[in-house]
Amino acid sequence: MRPPTTPRERSTPEPTPARDGANTSGSGPETASQSSSPSSSESSSPAHEPVTDLSDLPPAWSGRGAQAWPGVPLLVALALWVYAMRHTDVSRLDDYGLVSALHPAFWAGLAVLTTGFWFTVRDARRPAAWSAVYVLGLLVMERATQAVLYPTPLYAWAWKHEAVIDHLLTAGGLQTADQVGDMAVYDQWPGFFAAQAALQRLLGVDSAAMFMAWWPLASSLMLLLPLLLIYRTFTEDRRLIWTAVWLFYVANWVGQDYFSPQSVAYALHVGVLAVVLRRFGRSAVRRGRPRQAVWTVVITVMITAIVISHQLTPGMLVVCLLALCLSRRYRDWVPVVTTVVIFLAWCLTAALPFLSAAMPDMIRSIGDVGANVETGYGATPTGTGAIATSWAARLLSGSVLLLAAVGVLRQRVLRHRAWPLLLVAAAPLPMFAASSYGSEMIFRVLLFMLPGAAFFAAAALLPKVRTLAADAAAQEAGNRRATGPAKARRWGIGTWVPLAALLGGTLAFVPAYSGKDRINYFPPQEVALVRQLFDQAPDGSLVVAANRNYPDAYASYWSVDHYWFLDDARSHVDRIVRSPAATLARDMAGVERPGRAYFLLTQGQLANSEMNGQLDKAQLNRIQRSVAASPRFRLVAENSAGWLYVLKQSEGAER
Repeated sequence: MRPPTTPRERSTPEPTPARDGANTSGSGPETASQSSSPSSSESSSPAHEPVTDLSDLPPAWSGRGAQAWPGVPLLVALALWVYAMRHTDVSRLDDYGLVSALHPAFWAGLAVLTTGFWFTVRDARRPAAWSAVYVLGLLVMERATQAVLYPTPLYAWAWKHEAVIDHLLTAGGLQTADQVGDMAVYDQWPGFFAAQAALQRLLGVDSAAMFMAWWPLASSLMLLLPLLLIYRTFTEDRRLIWTAVWLFYVANWVGQDYFSPQSVAYALHVGVLAVVLRRFGRSAVRRGRPRQAVWTVVITVMITAIVISHQLTPGMLVVCLLALCLSRRYRDWVPVVTTVVIFLAWCLTAALPFLSAAMPDMIRSIGDVGANVETGYGATPTGTGAIATSWAARLLSGSVLLLAAVGVLRQRVLRHRAWPLLLVAAAPLPMFAASSYGSEMIFRVLLFMLPGAAFFAAAALLPKVRTLAADAAAQEAGNRRATGPAKARRWGIGTWVPLAALLGGTLAFVPAYSGKDRINYFPPQEVALVRQLFDQAPDGSLVVAANRNYPDAYASYWSVDHYWFLDDARSHVDRIVRSPAATLARDMAGVERPGRAYFLLTQGQLANSEMNGQLDKAQLNRIQRSVAASPRFRLVAENSAGWLYVLKQSEGAER
């Protein structure tokens, strides 16, 4: 991207040809007749005069040393991060997760990185490469920290997806519910898993666990290019662009970036929006259909990959594309129709078995906003640490949305220029009324609002966008003023208040993203215990556990049954608490030889139950002691991470 022009140069603008069919609001001017606005009132507003970059920031220092100084805080921040990684102990996590375990050098490094980024990005004459390097540094500190610190991959769901890939490689094809039960849903949306199976074979590794710990960093990097393309559609000011990118990554704590179909589908979703915003505007359509056909093929491939990989993302994409059609600038129905046709075709064929069974519940949930956003039993944070980190996440999201609202109200010119992006940000809101999505709809709506919200939140932290006429008047007035006040403004409130907001959000990301690592981290001892179970369990065996929060919880799901008693009715859970060994023995009876019935209790299950308001530590310990003392069970293995028991088959047969 080219360096911004000076006010003198912009006062006699030379028309800039529209690039990629997009109307920019940066240094390239656009006349009112060239633009398409969402309403006639918008067309007549001063906002459709040519627009400058954010222009009332102080001038840059000159000289080689001034150009190189951004490297100093960057190197200091990374050095502090490396030091913190070498001196952080994750062997005993408390209810604050990684937050309390991190060495103080990590927090110092994050503060130095954020401060260095802010003073680098706000300088219009700095090379854009410095901002890019700072963002990459942020991603390393945000998304690579856990991969470096933890010897095993995080998230029970990531381990579940690894089991699905293993099944795909073992079975050699897709299977139905008659063969694999509820897990057949993954065979009805197999895109991500088939791609990972191919990658696993290409790399020659035995398991996706070999690389899935680094997936959050990889999936976050996949978002960088489409985000830049979207933001450059509406401005060429790299201060606004890179601040928006920074805020996007800081506010993206939801956790969709782990080893999951959602991570790839979301990146493709943002990619489709980038192509549509840049290549399907009215000016792009006027340039000719052959070129438009090429981009239609491109988005068709991406949409197909989304549809065959994830259930929710196609619906979110449809509402975002429909919202764009409210803007006359993007009233092209090809992307919407393409998405709807592919989505319906998949739902009525490969995904029909799942949808046929799930449709009654889905219909009942439509319009029930209260039920769709509540968490319910087993998903309510319990304990000081869990509640504190949960509030950190909520405050972080709320702050970014509040900043976005301020940016929309404050940046009148930008509000009109980026009206399509504002529509895309608001489009996911109605999905609250559509489904609960397993009590996660509120998080998914926030996630899909984030690209637009981050852009306007960044605009709230930076000076106002001005038209050329306003900029010329301000420049003329500035020439009549003394030079003293300009230097004072460099260190004024416009510098420190936005920096404080940016720093607060960046630091809040850590508890929001890593505050539940006591639940999500499984130490090597726990992995070894679970693998010992599945190494010896014959086909037809039953594994009973408190919940599914342990590694390889779905291993061999095509040949071994699983029962998680905390998923059962509360009345039955109470019976287990009152008489653990006897009740569990009855539940586990009836397994036919050569199958065996196993009871597994691990550190991950205890953490999940305790921190999500199911059973507390005392109750779970009582269950373990009861099973250990019962003559009906035999201890198979134990270590510091848990216990494994087997039901004696003679006892099971007698009952």
